[in-house]
Amino acid sequence: MIKKEDTYPIGRITKAHGLKGEVVFNFEDDIFDRVECPYLICEVEGILVPFFMEEYRFKTDSSALVKFEDINSAEQAMQLIGSEVYFENKYIEEGDADEVSLNYFIGFTIKDTDGATIGTITGIDDQTENWLFHVETANADVLIPAHEDFITEINHKDKIIEMDLPEGLLDL
Repeated sequence: MIKKEDTYPIGRITKAHGLKGEVVFNFEDDIFDRVECPYLICEVEGILVPFFMEEYRFKTDSSALVKFEDINSAEQAMQLIGSEVYFENKYIEEGDADEVSLNYFIGFTIKDTDGATIGTITGIDDQTENWLFHVETANADVLIPAHEDFITEINHKDKIIEMDLPEGLLDL
């Protein structure tokens, strides 16, 4: 059974395409094209279900036409419309950190270089040039720059990011 905490969201199925079971997949992260994984995970009636891809082709920079195995008609494809699509974390290796979007890090714990827990990443603000982690700490919600100069280590297995933050940053 696939658990939601072992995945991260990458997009949504928006509509059926044609008569042979293809779907339009709008994505925020094209990791499925950059990292080897034979399936995408769709949330169907609250359950995470792996769907193996027969083929896909890009329609735009943020959408693709996908043909899943055993989805062979427009009626079957329509059952997937509106489904959130997830990518399973286990296919991301330690060396693939540059391959993922920042949304992958939602749910990670941020610790300082002394090992003290700062908080948990609850969201990403990518509306400015400098992206920010929304972090829930014990006392408040804070914004922390998601800059590589501050990140000293990423532990994908335990979902921990170690950061060396400038003094006083968390007091702002």
